Amino acid sequence: MAIMDNCDFAPSHVRGIAPYQPGKPIAELAREMDLLECDIVKLASNENPLGASPRALAAIENVLMEVARYPDGSGFTLKAALAQKHGVEMNQIVLGNGSNDVLELAARAFLTPQTSAVYSQYAFAVYPLATQAAGARGIEAPASNFGHDPEALLAAIARDSDTPTRILFIANPNNPTGTLLEPDRLLGLLERMPGNVLAVLDEAYTEYLPEALRSDSVGWLKRFPNLIVTRTFSKAYGLAGLRVGYALTSPQVADMMNRVRQPFNVNAFAQAAAVAAMEDIAFLNECLEINRAGMAQLTAGFERLGLGYIPSSGNFVALRVGDAAAINRSLLAQGVIVRPIANYGMPEHLRVSVGLEGENKVFLQALERALEELKE
Repeated sequence: MAIMDNCDFAPSHVRGIAPYQPGKPIAELAREMDLLECDIVKLASNENPLGASPRALAAIENVLMEVARYPDGSGFTLKAALAQKHGVEMNQIVLGNGSNDVLELAARAFLTPQTSAVYSQYAFAVYPLATQAAGARGIEAPASNFGHDPEALLAAIARDSDTPTRILFIANPNNPTGTLLEPDRLLGLLERMPGNVLAVLDEAYTEYLPEALRSDSVGWLKRFPNLIVTRTFSKAYGLAGLRVGYALTSPQVADMMNRVRQPFNVNAFAQAAAVAAMEDIAFLNECLEINRAGMAQLTAGFERLGLGYIPSSGNFVALRVGDAAAINRSLLAQGVIVRPIANYGMPEHLRVSVGLEGENKVFLQALERALEELKE
């Protein structure tokens, strides 16, 4: 009798998934290169270099004594704070273990092997992964100057097909390129989309945008019942380690997503910290100013070194260095972690998160040494 591998019984679309590769942890590089963790600069994962708000940290401490209790599965207090902040009803909110979780909830709720999802070339890697995990067909629309092309996205939607499109993923600003689809062009795209296709608007980096460039995406929910807006507390709010994000959408769509949501997917610390972080406007503004200054510092350094980059609207920038793999190896040896993005079809680029002034300086010096080594 032939012995079967249990993994053979997994669906083929699951067996074919190449798991998402996160940024290299500081501890891992320290082990590999025999470096001290305190000497390593990590600019790989678009984290907030200032950390979390003091109010958020205090809120976590207040919850510590309740660690033996399950968190509020409905997330009532956090939902109430979000509803007040955005002017929506609580039944329009879906909470997630980071916005990645919310993106996957949308895919699980609305995609099947008989449907498809559309996303842009160079868009966030989770979109094709979530699509494939649902067994749906992924359709990649060509980008324009590394950014979303509304005409290409609309043309990619499968209408009269065996696998009609049910979701269009839009990252704005886009990760890893930092490109932005301006509000008027984004609104035009939503107006021309079929009503039976959900537009998942991923706004993980929206806080970094100046007011004039921010879309009224939450206001658009009244016009577009097929719109899902996703946000996160991992970036500007500095809560990446707690994993808390959310979606705003119509009550009907939220109901479907909540049906596949795990009841305790956002832990008690995350819920409390997120509420407190929203209240600390002064800290958020300080983070945004640090990002603005850091972005200027990095791009000035790139220009001094004669390197091209993609103008970014986030807290990171995609830098073109040529042999990115070799440059990355040199940076790692020097104790600097950035993000290679060859898996996005950008083998000559590295994505660099904006750090504190001293961290940016260390990176730019290491980058200059790496470029010199490559010439030798």
